[in-house]
Amino acid sequence: MSCKEKNQNINQKKVRTATEMILQAIGEDLNREGLIKTPDRVARAYEEIFNGYYTDPDSLINDALFNVDYDQMVLVKDINFYSMCEHHILPFFGKAHVAYLPKGKVIGLSKIPRIVDMFAHRLQVQERMTQQIANFIHDTIKPLGVAVVIEGQHLCMMMRGVRKEEATMTSSAMLGGFRTHLETRLEFLNRIS
Repeated sequence: MSCKEKNQNINQKKVRTATEMILQAIGEDLNREGLIKTPDRVARAYEEIFNGYYTDPDSLINDALFNVDYDQMVLVKDINFYSMCEHHILPFFGKAHVAYLPKGKVIGLSKIPRIVDMFAHRLQVQERMTQQIANFIHDTIKPLGVAVVIEGQHLCMMMRGVRKEEATMTSSAMLGGFRTHLETRLEFLNRIS
């Protein structure tokens, strides 16, 4: 199902009800001063945190594809992102580095961070998010290659479970020229290090 086919809004009433149920399940008092408006706050926050489910990719790109005679690497690095782990519904966050090799077309510079956000603002696993970003750019502008590296810190591993606060996960997706040409891949990796 595409983003366009999905519901265009998060069901805030259900989020409020679920939040109330969670608060009660952990033994909290819904009438406690600090919690009275928490279900409403969570519902509004989820509207923003999970807006990737109803972002329209066509509106996101908004015809920002330009014919340019340029075939060298285009790199946007250190794109901050925030996402939510689908296994524990806890945040993970970090930096994304995205590059492509144009084939007659370039995409507006601001669109690359927006693409990262579209996929980050869903329940995710970092590996899938990395591949989704690469595939979307590949399918949208048909470049000679796409490279995506994501470095993330996961609260599901930092604040619970193994509790490894300094651990960072790195995932990558290499398509086209970045996969088949070692020199191109190394140039990309050197530029982001």
